[in-house]
Amino acid sequence: MLTPIGPHTVDASAIDHFVLVPLDWKAFIAFVEARGDHGPRLTYLDGYLELMSPSSTHELLKTNLGRLLEIWALDMEVELNGFGSETLKRERDQSGVEPDECYFVGPRAGRKFPDLAIEVVWTSGTLNRLEVYRRLGVREVWWWEDGGLTVWVLRGDRYVRSRKSRLFPKLDLVTLARCAASQNQTQAVKAFRASYTRH
Repeated sequence: MLTPIGPHTVDASAIDHFVLVPLDWKAFIAFVEARGDHGPRLTYLDGYLELMSPSSTHELLKTNLGRLLEIWALDMEVELNGFGSETLKRERDQSGVEPDECYFVGPRAGRKFPDLAIEVVWTSGTLNRLEVYRRLGVREVWWWEDGGLTVWVLRGDRYVRSRKSRLFPKLDLVTLARCAASQNQTQAVKAFRASYTRH
């Protein structure tokens, strides 16, 4: 459900669905600062703020995807640094987003935007989150929707769909997606780990 409302009537604690709010950049930054570290997940694009409170199923899936990627990176000795749902924003692009999970490959070393963002699409919103990531220059976006994982790789100034991750070309994304759908996180990790440690 989409509810357009004025910028001064947002009660972040009460939001349990998508809300679209017309908001200029200054008001957007004020909202982010007032909200703090807790509250609905946000997307900002060209003067509109979209808010969404994720469901428990959404949180299970995004946590599973993150855990599986992290254990694989650890086993493969790939340096991976996660920053969860950090608010990514840049005024010149009139864009801001909070990914479900995001990662830097190698040290962050002053870089502002991650190499990878993971998105679990459970309820369709109205703002184009992929466009926000494109403007911010995020190299790769993993898009979970309808039980499957789609990889979008940034080539030049646009995203192209890819069968493999460019960041992690040896990673079996089909098996990762299958294991991520498990309701048991421990069993998901064990099954995924077994898939690439068999000899």
